[in-house]
Amino acid sequence: MTRRTPSLDAIFAALADPTRRAILTMLLEDDMAVTDVAEPFEMSLAAISKHLVVLAEAGLISQERRGRVKWCKLEPDAMRAATVWIQGFGHFDPVDFDAFERFLATELPDQP
Repeated sequence: MTRRTPSLDAIFAALADPTRRAILTMLLEDDMAVTDVAEPFEMSLAAISKHLVVLAEAGLISQERRGRVKWCKLEPDAMRAATVWIQGFGHFDPVDFDAFERFLATELPDQP
């Protein structure tokens, strides 16, 4: 079975939700059973399962059945494409807002 590479759109869409980001943070520690993933959230197991499907489809986690229990595992390599894309923007100098404010004050002295 070949694994397809998830698109950046799928990865960023999965990361856009705070619940899914919290789940990924939890999985940084270790693999977790789905019921353990759901425990800290005030939502149904079905709702958590939907979040897990989105994460799995984006390639950010994998799931496997061990006996009767379904386990979730973080797949950190899946973030590589997104990380490379984001790092491409690191070549820009950070904006110095104080200097920008001084520039605006000299160019627009009559503004409140």
